[in-house]
Amino acid sequence: MRALWTAAAAARATGGRPVGQWAATGVSIDTRTLEAGDLFVPLKDVRDGHDFIPQAFERGAAAVLSERDVRDVPALIVEDTLVALQELGRAAGRRANAKRIAVTGSVGKTSLKELLAAMCAGAGPTHKSVKSYNNHWGVPLSLARMPEETRYGVFEAGMNHKGELSELSKLIRPEIAIITKIAPAHLAHFNSLEDIASAKAEIIDGLKDGGSLILPEEARTFRAFHDLPERLTVRSFGCEQTADARILEARQTVSGSKALIRLDGQTYEVNIPLPGAHWVENVTCALLAAKQAGITIETALNALMDFKKLPGRGASMDIDLGGRRIHLIDESYNANPESMRAAIAVLGLAKGRKIAVLGDMLELGDGETDLHVGLAGPLQEAEIDGVFLCGPRMQALADALPKSGLGGWAPDWQSCLDLLLAGLEDGDTLMVKGSNASGMGALVAALKAKHEMQGDLHVV
Repeated sequence: MRALWTAAAAARATGGRPVGQWAATGVSIDTRTLEAGDLFVPLKDVRDGHDFIPQAFERGAAAVLSERDVRDVPALIVEDTLVALQELGRAAGRRANAKRIAVTGSVGKTSLKELLAAMCAGAGPTHKSVKSYNNHWGVPLSLARMPEETRYGVFEAGMNHKGELSELSKLIRPEIAIITKIAPAHLAHFNSLEDIASAKAEIIDGLKDGGSLILPEEARTFRAFHDLPERLTVRSFGCEQTADARILEARQTVSGSKALIRLDGQTYEVNIPLPGAHWVENVTCALLAAKQAGITIETALNALMDFKKLPGRGASMDIDLGGRRIHLIDESYNANPESMRAAIAVLGLAKGRKIAVLGDMLELGDGETDLHVGLAGPLQEAEIDGVFLCGPRMQALADALPKSGLGGWAPDWQSCLDLLLAGLEDGDTLMVKGSNASGMGALVAALKAKHEMQGDLHVV
């Protein structure tokens, strides 16, 4: 395998002092997932990663980036490992002749990043952020892992405080920056949607001159997007007549959508193998971004046909729970009011009994009670037959719902699972969603474990 970093190249990038001659084929910050040949970068968090250097070499690390003097192992000695990781990321960006795309937004960042990366991969070697590596260590790590031959780099950038996105954008230095949506998320750290829009607008701070900002047409109403720098090309997507990529029509089914999308004077009939109006928006945005990156619409649409939903973000499967066949929609990876409404609407397309398990939505600030209660309307509009609620914040929604449709409320996921198992019937469609800390991921894992004792999962 070709070396990603040599001792000499890493020393030039960081100004560090090499110990020995070494070559690494990857970069890792976690000994639990480190692969043989990786350069181990110990960061300081709750624990000091330097304490895990012995384990890194036991797992086959090629070298270590270290603030401590280490002996008898290949290393690069630096003053600050996080700063050095950032410098590796910058150097990787300079050496790769790649078109870089940064994706941010209140919802849909990871899904759009994955879809756009799949479209780019049809046109040339593509590198992307793994999972949701979108913070102050995830972005430089993703950049540092970018091979020299990369033609397209797709990076996710997140934030929950003002100023964060500016720094991440300056690290990525994208040619294209995308804002998926402005929605009520992280309101515990912001006073209003205007404040969130202002923080999201920081994605342009590192955008190269002549680069493109892609945003929802509806976002133009926020002050942050009124007077954008003339050095940028601004393009939009949405249902509005003024959108550059316009959704003319969309027909929803439980298995996907058929949409008419108009882009640069051409109308495309697009089959989207992913259910929900939010996926129509994602695809429209991705097609616009792909075209801005020089990728043909044909190439982008071919990638769409093979695209699969992600675990925790809409992946579905059939499970057997004691002879009851249940269709499970796993939306357990995080939630805010916008993504909750989208997931509930998708569940509403199902045939037969529709069951929702909803966990607390976190970081919503002083208005969190109203935002939880506000889900009552979407649940009733989607004609959800049974609603199981989990967590202290969801108690307000439990009080607001008609008792006839409430399966029950529980303070934690284990108790909620017991209520759910007692209430499920053969043929039900079940959707599970909540913020990461609500335990909905653990609840889904428990359902799968009960199924696996009886047979294999059939993933749809």
